[in-house]
Amino acid sequence: MLLATQNKLIFADYFIIIAYFVLMLGIGVYFYRYMKAMKDYFTGGNRIPWWLSGVSYYMSSFSAFAFIAYSGLAYKYGLGGVTFYWVSVPAAAFGVIFFAKRWRRARLTSPVEYLESRYNSVIRQLFAWQGVPVKLIDDALKLVAIGTFLVILLGTGGETEEEMASALRTSMFWAGIIMLSYTFMGGLWAVTVTDFLQFVIMMAAVLILFPLAVKAAFDATGGLDAMIERAPPGFFNLLSDEYSWVYIAVTVCLYCLSYSVNWGLVQRYYCVPNEREAQKVGWLVVALNVVTPPLMFMPAMLGRYFLPELSDSNEAYPKLCMMLLPAGLLGLVVAAMFSATMSMLSTDFNVCASVMTNDVYQRLVRPNASQKELVFVGRLMTLLAGVISIGIAFWMTMAAAHGGDALFRSMVTLFSVAVPPVAIPMLWGLISRRVNSTSALAGFLVGVAVGLVMLIRWPESLFGWIPDEGILWGAKWKLENLIVCTTAVVTLVTILVVNQLVRPSHAERQRAAAFLDRLGIPIGGMDEDLHTAEGVLAISPFRVVGICVVIIGLLMMVVLPWVRGALAVELNLGMGLLMIVAGLAMVWWSRRPAPATDEMHR
Repeated sequence: MLLATQNKLIFADYFIIIAYFVLMLGIGVYFYRYMKAMKDYFTGGNRIPWWLSGVSYYMSSFSAFAFIAYSGLAYKYGLGGVTFYWVSVPAAAFGVIFFAKRWRRARLTSPVEYLESRYNSVIRQLFAWQGVPVKLIDDALKLVAIGTFLVILLGTGGETEEEMASALRTSMFWAGIIMLSYTFMGGLWAVTVTDFLQFVIMMAAVLILFPLAVKAAFDATGGLDAMIERAPPGFFNLLSDEYSWVYIAVTVCLYCLSYSVNWGLVQRYYCVPNEREAQKVGWLVVALNVVTPPLMFMPAMLGRYFLPELSDSNEAYPKLCMMLLPAGLLGLVVAAMFSATMSMLSTDFNVCASVMTNDVYQRLVRPNASQKELVFVGRLMTLLAGVISIGIAFWMTMAAAHGGDALFRSMVTLFSVAVPPVAIPMLWGLISRRVNSTSALAGFLVGVAVGLVMLIRWPESLFGWIPDEGILWGAKWKLENLIVCTTAVVTLVTILVVNQLVRPSHAERQRAAAFLDRLGIPIGGMDEDLHTAEGVLAISPFRVVGICVVIIGLLMMVVLPWVRGALAVELNLGMGLLMIVAGLAMVWWSRRPAPATDEMHR
């Protein structure tokens, strides 16, 4: 017997969802008054603490896309779906070990600034223009995922395919508008603080759903032994037949590159006061990525035992929530899933706006623009990025189906073409003087061209493979695996060859040497560091987050009269009390005496 039988949202759920969105907008309004300069808007003035930046980093790589796509994989393939997300562990560790300190010491406003300091303005512009559309397409995939989630939970879909598509587009539109609103107003401070709040809510929801799913699976089967007997072949293996060790290994390599150059994630390294804090950010992300995937995705895996066979595995998690969670908590889960997507998209919108403001408007249109003007333009660019992503998501709902593994594989394929040609020259330039601007440019152009050709016109005769997948070295390979390996190798070889053929000018060698020497100077060792190396935050994140957590706890109490069933009341009451206590503790912690700060901050 399932613990709850809710098949639609009721007043208590809608109340929680609406109140939560109002709270998010309130955070954006609160931070609006602090955004006086471009550095504040895009980097938080380098004053964001490591724990806040670390949680924001984690949440910025997590979204409803994960709950739809990865939970769908867990439902379909078992424990292998959890393994898919664990690839982020070595990726995050790779980034923090080799590049976290270097990114912070680069002293940047946006990651692409590095490209001009290390190479030249041409490469900066090309990489910026390539990165923005890639991010916007990726964000569109996330909007499709959150739209799917909302359509199922809100029950707004119709009987026909056209009615479902219309409901999906409506959900995506309003989701995009809400995300844009607080990012538009509050910049990176609003993004990181809402990220932390969303993390608290998401973990609360997940920690409730996990034991309910375990109990439902046990009730449906009679115990662990029966679960193992009834499981499909390989259901409890870390790897699946469909996605072999090759797929996992190649994906790990792809994620290592992506995590180390992703604009939104790199931003979390250079928004903190110094490089030690930057490394703490990375290690916190590693720890969270080890612990949380089983809690996130195993409920969908267990859903195979008490959910009927689903035609679309992407529906697993939202339908699981509808079957197990009582009123109030279901609304909290909807808010949590939505908040996870808000976290990722708000980060991407902020970063894309940073590139378009710095590299397009300030550089090409208004070089002498004031800080006030740049903040205003940054907000407009944030709005533009969001509108474009929503438009792309609308097109996706009309152009293709998204059932089964389609969302996950679309993401990996996009990264396969876009990431290696960009990441390899960027990371190589961070650690070595041997790469010059000509070789970096050649590697980028050739790598992207080869990837696009492979994607657009797959050579069916290659190795005798079929277009989508084939067998090599005893393991199943897919198209995206081959694209990753090919673009990476082609980019590397092109850089090496051009390095030998083209010698950089004396000026370029000096520029590269000056930049790498800069990376050897700790934060605080240069004049420009003096106003951010020490001092107290102008904004107290603990106080803001604590107050918000208390408000959410009170909301859980308010909806109790509309909740039915003893267990539902107990869960809502317990979660509400826990949040109130945790929020008050954060507020109390924020009242500690602050260290002395510099004259500028006073």
